[in-house]
Amino acid sequence: MKVDCTLEFFYENEKKAQNVLKSVDVDNYGYVEADVEENRLVSKIQAKSLQSLLHTLEDYLSCISIAEKIAES
Repeated sequence: MKVDCTLEFFYENEKKAQNVLKSVDVDNYGYVEADVEENRLVSKIQAKSLQSLLHTLEDYLSCISIAEKIAES
């Protein structure tokens, strides 16, 4: 089974979206494809199982949260 998920994060401007992407892109390890479209960070995640997807989402959202806090400062 293959499971797909698309996440969209909206920011005040494209620069902030780019900064968040740059911060988390190193941690993606091929599990997440992400790109910035205007002020949105669009992330696509694929996994072999639902459990694997949930683990990837948990890790990715933690990284996004930290990157957003850094971008705010």
